[in-house]
Amino acid sequence: MPSGSNSSRERRLLGARPALLLLLALLAACAQHVAARNFYDLLNVPQGASDQQIKRSYRKLALKFHPDKVTGTEAEKAEAAKHFAEINHAYETLSDPEKRQIYDQYGEEGLRQHAGQQGGGGGGNIFDMFFGGNPFGHQQDQEERTPKGHDVVVDLFVSLRDLYVGKEISTVRDKPVLRPAAGTRQCKCKQKLITRQLGPGMFQQFTQNICEQCPAVKLEREKENINVHVEPGMVEGQEIRFFEEGEPMVDGEPGDLKFKIRTLPHALFKRSGNDLLMDKTISLVDALTGFKHEFEHLDGHKVVLESSRVTRPGDVQVVDDEGMPVYDSASRGRLLVTYTVDFPASLTEEQKATVRSLFGAGKDAAAAT
Repeated sequence: MPSGSNSSRERRLLGARPALLLLLALLAACAQHVAARNFYDLLNVPQGASDQQIKRSYRKLALKFHPDKVTGTEAEKAEAAKHFAEINHAYETLSDPEKRQIYDQYGEEGLRQHAGQQGGGGGGNIFDMFFGGNPFGHQQDQEERTPKGHDVVVDLFVSLRDLYVGKEISTVRDKPVLRPAAGTRQCKCKQKLITRQLGPGMFQQFTQNICEQCPAVKLEREKENINVHVEPGMVEGQEIRFFEEGEPMVDGEPGDLKFKIRTLPHALFKRSGNDLLMDKTISLVDALTGFKHEFEHLDGHKVVLESSRVTRPGDVQVVDDEGMPVYDSASRGRLLVTYTVDFPASLTEEQKATVRSLFGAGKDAAAAT
């Protein structure tokens, strides 16, 4: 009986094996579909992308969706933070050859099982590894750094109104671009220490330049349309960066293109941080009796300045929330209005007498005589 029972069990297992293999094949096919659709799509690269393509795309997306760079509602910021975390997770997987192979074959479930077998282990903060604060900094310092082209910095002259309401500026850039050329060239050259035996017990050491052969390239100039978004509240000297749009580098990465904010003078306002400064001249009558004046702000809305008190030359009136927008915030600065009183050039004797009678100067003058 026991031997017959074992034989029956073996036959059932052998009969189930083809179905089990088919199920595993279907799971692997589904995992490949998920892999191609998820992590690669998150990084905007094809499934066969090179390590360099994945790295460049990650850097662009990480800068775009980093929580410190995103403006908008709290819901929009939360969505960006979620997307940023997904991008980091995708890059952590696809930048590791072993994890990438597992993911391509078995999907995220395969990665989870692999992590369990390895006892977990954090890959560190991927964003910090690119942009500073790398917990494995010593190891990264030992790696060869990829050469990078020079950054291109362009002064962007904007009006105070542009910085108050925001503006999208279209410009055309004439830039050098690397293109394939005929032939080959030496590349990835490295110094190698060579030891040569000159005779019994005699050796000579020297360095030799060892290079690979790469396709030739050439520089061509091409025009590119660029839309620069000036956001409300940006300040003098602030830079708007376009990643890898600077000078190209053969066998390296292009530099960045940076537009530096330069503010044009305004006829009415001066800026001081997030505050706006304004000079206002009023008549002597307004200074003594009070006033109510209206002016048009940078975005066209009306602002009323009024006072029922005596205004002295140099007095400053503070109007809250009528200054510049605070960058990446819903707050606004203040409007500080400094008053100048326009005194008459001269008075008639009759006017002088009237002034003395109003302010009692006549009695004091008579007592003095």
